[in-house]
Amino acid sequence: MSIKFPPQSVDRVLIFDTTLRDGEQSPGASLNVDEKLTIARQLARLGVDIIEAGFPFASPGDFEAVQRIAETIGTESGPVICGLARTTRADIEAAAKALQPAFYRRIHTFIATSDIHLEYKLKKSRADVLAIAPEMVAYAKTFVEDVEFSPEDAGRSDPEFLYQVLEQVIAAGATTINIPDTVGYTTPNEFGGLIRGIKENVPNIDQAVISVHGHNDLGLAVANFLDAVKNGARQLECTINGIGERAGNAALEELVMALYVRRQYYNPFLGRSPQLEEPLTNIDTRQIYKTSRLVSNLTGMLIQPNKAIVGANAFAHESGIHQDGVLKNKRTYEIMDAQLIGLADNQIVLGKLSGRNAFATRLKELGFELTETELNKAFVRFKDLADKKKEITDWDLEAIAKDESQAVDVNGYQLEFVQVSCGDHAQPTATVTIRTPQGEELTDAAIGTGPVDAVYRAINRVVGLPNRLIEYSVQSVTAGIDAIGEVTIRLQEGDRIHSGHAANTDVIVASAQAYMNALNRLYRVLEQRSPQVESTIEATDTDVVELV
Repeated sequence: MSIKFPPQSVDRVLIFDTTLRDGEQSPGASLNVDEKLTIARQLARLGVDIIEAGFPFASPGDFEAVQRIAETIGTESGPVICGLARTTRADIEAAAKALQPAFYRRIHTFIATSDIHLEYKLKKSRADVLAIAPEMVAYAKTFVEDVEFSPEDAGRSDPEFLYQVLEQVIAAGATTINIPDTVGYTTPNEFGGLIRGIKENVPNIDQAVISVHGHNDLGLAVANFLDAVKNGARQLECTINGIGERAGNAALEELVMALYVRRQYYNPFLGRSPQLEEPLTNIDTRQIYKTSRLVSNLTGMLIQPNKAIVGANAFAHESGIHQDGVLKNKRTYEIMDAQLIGLADNQIVLGKLSGRNAFATRLKELGFELTETELNKAFVRFKDLADKKKEITDWDLEAIAKDESQAVDVNGYQLEFVQVSCGDHAQPTATVTIRTPQGEELTDAAIGTGPVDAVYRAINRVVGLPNRLIEYSVQSVTAGIDAIGEVTIRLQEGDRIHSGHAANTDVIVASAQAYMNALNRLYRVLEQRSPQVESTIEATDTDVVELV
């Protein structure tokens, strides 16, 4: 079976999560299969309607990820599992095969419709697109009943041509029509008008769900989507924390909470009574914070403190006037309760006498799904930290858990020892011992412009993987001299970026561990790379980078 939402019965807003497809295209945010599966499980708990699990034709790794998610998450009670495909038979066949284990399956196929894409990227005419699009939708329909079609760069396409394409693909069997603002170009009024024009000018539009997808290049993605809902869009394609290409995608948590907090305002646009309290989406909002932290932890992409809904400061008040008002009545300065997104007021207080069960429970509340081995290691580190600090905060716990969940791959390079000598009149020198994937221990030393530079030079002498450090950041997790330092780095190899993250009370050690984590991500890619995989990726890169 592949149809879960008959278009005629949609009376709410469907949430289509593309964190595992478009979100993973964020530089440095690549995930392995197990990490994708962990996120997919949490997306199912969150209550998303559709999970776009990946682009099966792009690489064997993507194919495997989609297939395993289809097998594990794609149950009768679970979400629709979707795979992306260009309008080619090979892409569509790969998607169909990967999605086969899922109970609800959707193939999402796309081709550009803007003149600039037709001329410079596809080298095709409008007539070519009018022939290809319905033919490939019909071909996808031979594998699944649920087919989504996207006219890439719809926001810059000629509306009259767009109407023609949409009418033909719906006639060919498309059940969802996705309208992408691929480059984040439109404004809310324009985007809402585009959706309204489609409703008014595509004769058979009532046979499909109108979806929207948009990027945040001008910071307008969420606003564009909300205007699209007012004009007839009933599916929103978004990502956790808004991650994605360039400036990212519309953020799921912002869209869901906007529709929840202001449901009385949006109700009439869906034909509902203004006073209806029922949420407009199927999302369990109490899972939002947990999901946000999980995605941040596994991608290594930190959440800015002032990020709407899930940022560290989202429910913080420093102004005396604000504090006074909140103490008297939260609604004076808070339009939503922190508990709505899964932040508990009565948190368990952890200290050096706390047990493993309390520790594990709190980590789950914070969004961490650690393996037994990772949990054991994290608990040992927690006990060690508790002996050094009087107060253990959630930020400390997150730093420890994040560090262990992104620990150096046991099948890769392992940092066994690091020592640094430096001073205002000394040449910074670092010595490292590293265990290779083959089990050999190698020791080397190097000098640098500073202690971290010396450590990285020493590691490079041992590992020898070609790369360029393009970003290094360190921040204190909490206030105080005993604070944990979090280090995030990004390495570039060719056109690919690999991130690494680590936390430690010693920032030099954290820097070394973060570097090793990034190098191991690079090592895995180089180890798995083959001429066949490379040629496949090269063949798809142009379309993936600018995809919907």
